[in-house]
Amino acid sequence: MPAIVIVGAQWGDEGKGKATDHLGSQVDYVVKFNGGNNAGHTVVIGDEKYALHLLPSGILTPGCTPVIGNGVVVDIDVLFQEIDGLEGRGVDTSRLKLSANAHVIADYNRTIDKVTERFLGSRRIGTTGRGIGPTYADKMNRIGIRVQDLFDEKILAAKVEGALELKGQILTKIYNRRAPSVEQTVEELRSHAERLAPYVCDTGLLLSQALDRDEVVLMEAGQATLLDVDHGTYPFVTSSSAISAGACTGTGIPPTRIDQVIAIAKAYTTRVGEGPFPTELHDENGEFLRKAGWEYGTTTGRPRRCGWMDTVITRYAARVNGVTDFVLTKLDTLTGLAELPVCVAYDVDGVRHDEMPVNQTDFHHAVPVYENLPGWSEDISGCRSFEDLPKAAQAYVEFVEERSGARISVVGVGPEREQAVVRHPLR
Repeated sequence: MPAIVIVGAQWGDEGKGKATDHLGSQVDYVVKFNGGNNAGHTVVIGDEKYALHLLPSGILTPGCTPVIGNGVVVDIDVLFQEIDGLEGRGVDTSRLKLSANAHVIADYNRTIDKVTERFLGSRRIGTTGRGIGPTYADKMNRIGIRVQDLFDEKILAAKVEGALELKGQILTKIYNRRAPSVEQTVEELRSHAERLAPYVCDTGLLLSQALDRDEVVLMEAGQATLLDVDHGTYPFVTSSSAISAGACTGTGIPPTRIDQVIAIAKAYTTRVGEGPFPTELHDENGEFLRKAGWEYGTTTGRPRRCGWMDTVITRYAARVNGVTDFVLTKLDTLTGLAELPVCVAYDVDGVRHDEMPVNQTDFHHAVPVYENLPGWSEDISGCRSFEDLPKAAQAYVEFVEERSGARISVVGVGPEREQAVVRHPLR
């Protein structure tokens, strides 16, 4: 009954899709358990590059069943745009399953997300404006719309009417925006019901039965540990649980059935959106990392903020997720840098912190404490064993591993599927 969780160990964009794809034929089900189309995976297979936003990366693996779990919020227009785009490129999407309990992003939530960010001004969170946060808020306020509601027009209309009693007042009286009518929203959502129906099922039961048959279920997080609503750099976080514990609530699989947690970390650090970032670089090194690593958001296209590797963060991720294995991606991006600073602690007003400060203010004022390692100039994209790597690259991996609290099992040395150094098999 092997259940595996894949999470991001930093602020996202670490390459979780590549790690999922690396497991390939060993996995029977790939489940997205949180988030929505506010983040994405880029997967490179041969000469083909696929940008996935809402669909699980397992959609690209023949024979694997991709599942959108109950913890995801779904923009149905985006879902079908992705399905149509993949089908147009010859990818079979017929095996996709969607939880009947997943919540649906309504038109008014997209509008509220955008106008709220503009209203906040300098205090903005840096959301993607896709309605994710407001939809999760509706879920917690018990006025949300679930996938299953689309198949009962009376229930759907009653729920939309109840939500718009509040949302309409907010849009018109606070933001001076016209609210959609109940009929307009119901019609838009109902228009998808017939096409959506074949994908919808009790995914919790489906996955439980798969585990009973000793099939491998891989659960992948959207976003990452430092964006988790409970354990991230609040309030500059996402609206869902992006750590391994969220895999349980977002799929219906209990924690006793999980036997491996794989965390993905870049060989440096990036983040998109607002919020503190101790190792952020505002110099030519930051620009080097951005250009060499092509650090632009899969979903938004926004340039990512770039900085040196931060092992305080990866050690924290190992602890809160129960990490068994790290996958270190984009080691090749560091090629050509003469010196590689690695953050091993923070200085906050003269006090050294070897672990994440519990106080938000302290983290905002954290100054990285670096240890400097030598770089390398050799092209490592063709390396397939750890011994093939230059000695300096090996030393860098070992240094990060020692300070991160779990073994580094796979090292990425390029964007393609086969460009990886396997130190320990993930299965």
